[in-house]
Amino acid sequence: MKNRTIYPRLVLGSSSIYRREQLQRLQIPFEIASPNVEEFALPDEIPEATALRLAKEKAYALAKSFPDALIITADQVAALGTVQLGKPLNHENAVQQLQMMQGKEVVFHTALCVLNSYTARLQTRVIPCLVKYRELSAKQIEHYLVREQPYHCAGSAKAEGLGIALIASITGEDPNALIGLPLIALVDMLTAEGVEIL
Repeated sequence: MKNRTIYPRLVLGSSSIYRREQLQRLQIPFEIASPNVEEFALPDEIPEATALRLAKEKAYALAKSFPDALIITADQVAALGTVQLGKPLNHENAVQQLQMMQGKEVVFHTALCVLNSYTARLQTRVIPCLVKYRELSAKQIEHYLVREQPYHCAGSAKAEGLGIALIASITGEDPNALIGLPLIALVDMLTAEGVEIL
């Protein structure tokens, strides 16, 4: 039987329990660390660029603490046309976001980075996911927010939970991207670094 080669140290740079659960699906050992990065869009920055910049900043923020690891980070920015929808952070903002999004298509841009902090090699991808929202009543929006409280989710959308009931359809190359960690791209990146998943 062939011996599996596992990189000695994998670090998921995220405080999200959902990203942690997603990475656990690959059945490889990893550690968790929370990067201390302020999340905001720069003036005139397009959503894909915001997501990628923040994912990179998270990876480099952890590189000093983990100088010999593969650091996995991600960031997600939702866009309704030219309007960026970040994390609402409170109930009032979440109501406004969901009212704007109902019946419309929103693109969730999920940026993924794998930084080899030993060799300084950085791999990046931005995976778009198109989400069509149902028409929602004020009562439905309120019911959802009270039960789910998705105030730290881009666009107030917690698709891994009750938020799936807000959605009419999802189109994209990787369904995992909407939850926050594009596993298909991640497998490619880890393989390129010598991590054997299978």
